[in-house]
Amino acid sequence: MMLMPKIFDDDFFRDDFFDRKDRMNYNLMKTDIREDENSYLLEVDLPGYSKDDIKIDITDGYLTINAKVEKENNDEKKNYVRRERFTGEVSRSFYVGDDIKEDEVKANFKNGILTLEVPKLSLEDKKKDKKYIEISE
Repeated sequence: MMLMPKIFDDDFFRDDFFDRKDRMNYNLMKTDIREDENSYLLEVDLPGYSKDDIKIDITDGYLTINAKVEKENNDEKKNYVRRERFTGEVSRSFYVGDDIKEDEVKANFKNGILTLEVPKLSLEDKKKDKKYIEISE
């Protein structure tokens, strides 16, 4: 028996893209996180979205990014062999702490990249809000 390389792939339409929707959502919001002296900088890839498609909020210490895109389907007469354009909603959350408020986070969206600047709290800021329980005799 002779081993020969497979020249033509019979499973052209079978790959992870079609089989794993959870992997697809992860790939849509690739994120780089950098740290500087006073803040964390998040750079989130959101190609194909507009600024109006993106909502950012902080709830229970989690910064959540939701992005939703809907495209009209005017291509009924076209005979696509494969379509990889995404239509739908994706979401991703990052724990930033209970002390961070929405007005402290700076956001910018340019060329399909959402940039968020989340401030770090200094030890002094954390100590200011700390309350102790009084001990009685």
